Amino acid sequence: MLGENVPGEKMSVPERKAVSERESASAYRTAPEQSDKAVGGPSAGATSQRIAHHLREAILNGEIAPGEPIRQEKVAERFGTSRLPVREALRILEAEGLTEHRPNRGARVPRLGSHEVGVVYHMRERLEPLALTESLPHLTEDDFRALGEIQRRIEAADDLLEFLALDREFHLRSYSGCRTDHLSSVVVRLWNSTQHHRRVFMRLGGSGRRWVVNAEHRLLLEAIERRDPVDAGRVLEGHIRRTRVELSQHPEVFDG
Repeated sequence: MLGENVPGEKMSVPERKAVSERESASAYRTAPEQSDKAVGGPSAGATSQRIAHHLREAILNGEIAPGEPIRQEKVAERFGTSRLPVREALRILEAEGLTEHRPNRGARVPRLGSHEVGVVYHMRERLEPLALTESLPHLTEDDFRALGEIQRRIEAADDLLEFLALDREFHLRSYSGCRTDHLSSVVVRLWNSTQHHRRVFMRLGGSGRRWVVNAEHRLLLEAIERRDPVDAGRVLEGHIRRTRVELSQHPEVFDG
């Protein structure tokens, strides 16, 4: 189990410019196993960030599954460090909604039921159009070009993990002009909470369902380029709602 054999994405809050979630799916397994000494003396913070990065990547890519424990001693051994930076890394990830701490049992990846996921998607339907509305006035022509390029890569993607990473990058880039940090961080936390269910759902639907995502993305991109918050918000809300409704029709997504 990865959580016990040492788990190994990225920064939690979208940067105002150029959010990138395109890390390799194997980054966790291939992470250099440096010791604290190799990193340098006063680098506990850097070590915690490095550990958090690789654990984040493993959780978002499904290498560490919902409900799976993360053993501090195993992580510390893997990275050649004490438990202190591991604990700090887990606190970082807990703030991002990627781990939870259970008294006397340690950290694990949260496991959400169907009702909880439905509530999270309802929240996303309300908050993400608001984040997009706040972002639109501050997006640049470079942002528009970047979004168009990301969408082209989404349409060309064959690999599921690549598709999901690009889809995440597309949406978070569209919110990158939002200057309300609290709103941005909540949006990312909600994305993190539903990553597992999006991945399982897309596997169930297969590549044949991706045309729907691409069609909605194209409508959304056109509204974004016009800086039309009403049309963009409506498309985005419907985009998120469709996934929520379809997820509710697949209880097997929440099994195991």
